[in-house]
Amino acid sequence: MNIRAYWRFVVVTWQFLPLAVAYVRDRNRFFLFGRRRSVSPETQRERARTLLDTLLTLGPTFIKLGQLLSTRPDVLPPEYIEELEELQDRVPPADWERARVVLEEELGPVDSRFAEFDTEAISGASLGQVYHARTEDGEVAVKVRRPGVEDLVEADLRVVKWALPILLYFVDESRAFSLETLADEFDRTIRQEMDYEREARMLAEIRANFAGDPDICMPEVDESRSTDRVLTMEYVPGTKITDLEELDDRHLDRTELARTLQEAYLQMIIEDGVFHADPHPGNLAVQDDGTLVFYDFGMSGYVDPFIQEKIVDFYVAVANQDIQAILDALIEMGTLSPDADRKVMADVLELAIADARGEDIEQYRVQQIVQQVEDTIYDFPFRLPANLALVLRVATVVEGVCVTLDEDFDFIDVATDYLRRQGFLADTAREYVEDRVDEVQEATKSAVRTPPKIEEVLDLAIHEDLQVEVDFRDSQNLLGRVTRRLIYGMVLASAVFSSAVLFAFEQLVAAAVTVALAVLVAALLYFSFRRRRGIRAQPQFTRQSMRQRDREQ
Repeated sequence: MNIRAYWRFVVVTWQFLPLAVAYVRDRNRFFLFGRRRSVSPETQRERARTLLDTLLTLGPTFIKLGQLLSTRPDVLPPEYIEELEELQDRVPPADWERARVVLEEELGPVDSRFAEFDTEAISGASLGQVYHARTEDGEVAVKVRRPGVEDLVEADLRVVKWALPILLYFVDESRAFSLETLADEFDRTIRQEMDYEREARMLAEIRANFAGDPDICMPEVDESRSTDRVLTMEYVPGTKITDLEELDDRHLDRTELARTLQEAYLQMIIEDGVFHADPHPGNLAVQDDGTLVFYDFGMSGYVDPFIQEKIVDFYVAVANQDIQAILDALIEMGTLSPDADRKVMADVLELAIADARGEDIEQYRVQQIVQQVEDTIYDFPFRLPANLALVLRVATVVEGVCVTLDEDFDFIDVATDYLRRQGFLADTAREYVEDRVDEVQEATKSAVRTPPKIEEVLDLAIHEDLQVEVDFRDSQNLLGRVTRRLIYGMVLASAVFSSAVLFAFEQLVAAAVTVALAVLVAALLYFSFRRRRGIRAQPQFTRQSMRQRDREQ
């Protein structure tokens, strides 16, 4: 295993060497010294495509790594995220005879366990491949782990572990933390995806949550023919969700399909706390009656109750266009550092909403808002929780599928309706009354608490025990200028008095020197008042200033 890992380390290093050299030169033009190089978005995108090709060349483990990186805007710039979002498993299926060995090691002879078995894979992926078969209970889909993938993944995970300290040397502290958490997350995620017993459990749990929903279909697991390397499920055919012509030929309502998909994920994330995490079009299909079908639960995860609550707060704040509430939700979820400049972040969100919305405030897209936040997140130090990164990725991919189905799809309208129906979002009148009641309660508490505190402060002042700490912020050096003027004035007064005394005692030379000093100081004092150093406000690009400008025009 170590020999294979060493060889993979050499191969991986050689493949990534051009990108590594370019990155080092960006930091220092001449590798060890020189100023930083400016990298244009076009160059970034070209490098992102190179990274994509490199990951595909290196095989299954690194394809999965690229898919995980596409959910981490705290690690890579937005140009890389956009390219890696297109990354799908493009690995040709393994030879059937090798796959048969795995299948029979787990289940026994194929002929005795299946009435029919099509040896041509219907789907090939980096970690496994799917075959169509038939049992006494009907048609099934059999997912078999790719032969030999375990050893390859183990070797590649060692390579990632060895390469991590080298990468950490070239990044700042916040990126270093993100890379370390990413490495741990990747190790855990890829092992979970290879564990088909876990996938079966996740599928069963999510399927149970939609048991009473006639619009959602998820295949049932055949437990008697499933192990940790083989997963046998009910075969559920359907039309690919982005095959618009076929959907239209079947007279299916694409707008309703988009709504069903969006509400299904809102239920998974906000209510159930367990969700299917790979909603790309290849894993979504539609049956003839409009039922939505979900495939491949290898990527799935949990959302803890606190994050669920904050996601609801985020959606409500976006619907209300409450920028400060959006920032509060992002900070509380851990996606944004509390030290980030709220003014800058508020400007980014304000512009994102202004750009994304139409004439009606409810017509903007949450994907555009999230993308703007992701772009800004890369420029600010922050730490992104692993499961939240997956949720963020799921939200953007789902909305993309919905917009493909219906270009006028209004995510905010659907989310708002769903939250209101489920009791998460109060009606406007009720919400107004509750807010006013809260204000009265706070005012009452303040009226009770404030007098004793004032009395306590007065007692301290009377007994001379009151200490006040002042944090004086002199951004324009006003205190310095006033101090210099006072010093100039005192020196001038002293020089004038001294020269008068020296003249009185007929010390003409000394008096002349003193007069010259007085003239010099007087000149300095005069020019200190003549220089324009008042407060100079910098214009701010805000919605209020834009409105003011429009009124003036």
